[in-house]
Amino acid sequence: MSDSRPPGRDGAAAVSIEAKVDPRLAPKVLPRIVRLAMNYPWLLSLAMLTSLGSALASLALPRLLGHAVDQAHHLLVQGGAQAGAARKALWFTAGLVIAATIVRGVMTMLSGYLGEYVSQRVGYDLRLQFFQHLQKLSFGFHDKIHSGDLITRGMLDLEGARVFIQGGLMPVLTLVLLLGFAAYEMLRIDLTLGLIGLAFVPFAAGALARMGFLLRVTWLRFQELMAALTLTMEENLQGIRVVRAFAGKVFEMTKFDEASMRALAYSYDRITLRFRAVSVMQVTFNASMAGVLWFGGHKVAAGTMSVGTLTAYLTYMTLLQSPIRQIAMIFNSAARATSSGARLFEVLDLEPEIADRPGAQPLKPTKGVLRFEHVDFAYGPGGKTVLTDLEFEVGPGQTLGVVGPPGSGKSTLANLIPRFYDVTGGRISIDGVDIRDVTLASLREYVGLVQQEAFLFDSSIGHNVAYADPWAEEERIVGAAKVAQIHDHIAGLPETYETRVGERGVALSGGQRQRMSIARGVVPGPGVMIFDDSTAAIDAVTERRVRDALSEATRTKATIIIAHRLSSLMHADQILVLDEGRIVERGTHAELVAAGGTYADLYELQTRSDAEAVIDDDVLVPASEEAGA
Repeated sequence: MSDSRPPGRDGAAAVSIEAKVDPRLAPKVLPRIVRLAMNYPWLLSLAMLTSLGSALASLALPRLLGHAVDQAHHLLVQGGAQAGAARKALWFTAGLVIAATIVRGVMTMLSGYLGEYVSQRVGYDLRLQFFQHLQKLSFGFHDKIHSGDLITRGMLDLEGARVFIQGGLMPVLTLVLLLGFAAYEMLRIDLTLGLIGLAFVPFAAGALARMGFLLRVTWLRFQELMAALTLTMEENLQGIRVVRAFAGKVFEMTKFDEASMRALAYSYDRITLRFRAVSVMQVTFNASMAGVLWFGGHKVAAGTMSVGTLTAYLTYMTLLQSPIRQIAMIFNSAARATSSGARLFEVLDLEPEIADRPGAQPLKPTKGVLRFEHVDFAYGPGGKTVLTDLEFEVGPGQTLGVVGPPGSGKSTLANLIPRFYDVTGGRISIDGVDIRDVTLASLREYVGLVQQEAFLFDSSIGHNVAYADPWAEEERIVGAAKVAQIHDHIAGLPETYETRVGERGVALSGGQRQRMSIARGVVPGPGVMIFDDSTAAIDAVTERRVRDALSEATRTKATIIIAHRLSSLMHADQILVLDEGRIVERGTHAELVAAGGTYADLYELQTRSDAEAVIDDDVLVPASEEAGA
């Protein structure tokens, strides 16, 4: 990164940020969060009732305190025979003040607890909904968005939306009640004094409203920066071995520091905005209180107002300070929820590109014949065509081999069969039924795909092998491991099938991970098996044993083998040679070698390379022995 200046410090950056803020989002996002809270009507109603009780108890305090001051004043002035009765009345009022304070404390505690409980329940529901929706979205979506951004939306943005219930929705009722009733009482008792006491409200509200909009701008940008920070950390952790191998620590630290500084700069901006608005509120509040003391003091001195009434005014103002401060919290919470909720709901509102058609029925194979019928495919509308006019058939007990240079469309072909993507032309059928007309669950249960990248979960070996069928019997798990030629290695481990493989299978070698992946694909016993270069990291001898075992395990299944190494598919009943998405040759191994085309050239090249490797081994081994002698 050549420019490490924090974004937003120059005009261009500020314009680009503000352009992303849509003022129409709040009415769309905030009611949606409130509707989620209404899924718990009884708890929400109880929280609001306790909040109302807290507000009513708070509103009783100014009157009680003003009454107590007047009683104390009468006690001092009158004395004599009436002193006992006045003292009892003062004690009674003091008891009412204590009772109101206790009620307010209990109600505030219950309101806060219930509000937080509802908020956490909504957060729980959103997390499940978000995670479940990610499982439904098609590969096309995941191809275009980074997992770090999705993690940020599902964690930070979700949290920002959730806290609006506790920090925005719940305080509104208390704010409206306190502000409305206190203002009414102050204006009713003395209009002039009431206007002086309330003069700070429009100034504070204006400053806080402006802060709310600006916080919304900065929060949106801050969330984007946090997503970039998450991305940087995630990539570093996933590639930590590459970083160490190439001594990239300084570069990675610089990159992370720049991302952190950008986020820190916006944190400073948010702090500045917040405290600037709070300062305006505090200055105007103190000015209003000074005006009330000056004007009210003159009225008390003139005998037109009691000391208790002036005390009640000042108590009302002190009482108003808390809800006015809550305006800042409400605006802040609403601004954060609007930006965070918009990013969260943007994902939740996406419709999966690959989904069950209306009326889709479970796949009910009879013969189990897979057919490609003039299939075309391109990634995205207007994208480059990857596959063109593919046509072939493979049935149970048959093996189809697919070979071709990188980028020829081999893996794309494999991904079309379980409908990770939909064809853009032609159709794929099983027993004559278009796979788009059957349910995805039944199709993917019938089609097993073993990919080159063998992703393993940080769990036990047994759980990884049985991932497609968690209730698989131990015999099936062991049998699948034997087919994949990994059982002997597992049996030699101290905890055998209970051994944890570590994150992404770090405890295993590349070849062992691929054999684990093959075992995982064999366990469910699908009707169509696809091996997408799944033995690339396995040595030739082990690969031969795996291939022989797979031939036995898949003798009644339609099998597709995609490979660069021709020895992996020489035994296939038919071999397709792809080039730029088209089938340029097809036939058996013997037929293709005899044809003298692309396949024959590739076979000769690989055969010569293998022979040279054998000759090199024959030469090097005696030489080393001679040197050792």
